[in-house]
Amino acid sequence: MSFDRTIQSRSVAAAERYEVPSPGTAPRPMALDADDFGRAEGRLAPDAQQELEALVHRQLELLGEDPSRPGLVATPERVARSLAWLTRGYSQTVDEVLGDAIFAEETATNMVMVRDIEVYSLCEHHALPFFGRAHIAYLPDRRIVGLSKLARIVEVFSRRLQVQERLTEEIAAALDDALRPSGVGVVIEAYHLCMMMRGVEKQNSKTITSALRGAFRDDARTREEFLRLAYGTPGRG
Repeated sequence: MSFDRTIQSRSVAAAERYEVPSPGTAPRPMALDADDFGRAEGRLAPDAQQELEALVHRQLELLGEDPSRPGLVATPERVARSLAWLTRGYSQTVDEVLGDAIFAEETATNMVMVRDIEVYSLCEHHALPFFGRAHIAYLPDRRIVGLSKLARIVEVFSRRLQVQERLTEEIAAALDDALRPSGVGVVIEAYHLCMMMRGVEKQNSKTITSALRGAFRDDARTREEFLRLAYGTPGRG
């Protein structure tokens, strides 16, 4: 089949599939049942997928576009699948991602840190991305966790509509609850496209947030060590 005929076929299928509400009619709200949101693989149930595609189709029309033109025929499907993937954290829990990766370790008392964990999320105010790096540390109290699970915890909370301040606190709280360590520290450094692409359009602004628990908050020397390691600055001799 030729490219043109393929596009025409998809256009017809798209037109038949989307049930766009008439002007002045509110779309039926999408049920937020857990089974609709798919899951760690970032997929939607068929009904939810179709409804979200219809909403994207209507958005394109409201923006003055022609959703049936070749470049946009498959856009509603792609956007729906993309959003499902980008918000897959709604269907994940910390308990699920940690699994059996918490281990008893009586001799582990020194700081454990994983730096430069990549963070990708969506700002809940404008649905634009923000991205950066997280630095996470904890002081074990007879229990440690598999190192990759720190990155998994970041994913649980970052793959949702977020604000950076809450994201930082959620990661710290989750690790504190799971391990009951002597201390937890989380720093996130991120760039927000809602500041870079729109509004004030400041391209080099970086937002830094921190959340400190236990010894990282209460003990000045421990806090200083954590922040020095998080930012990669040399010791003061």
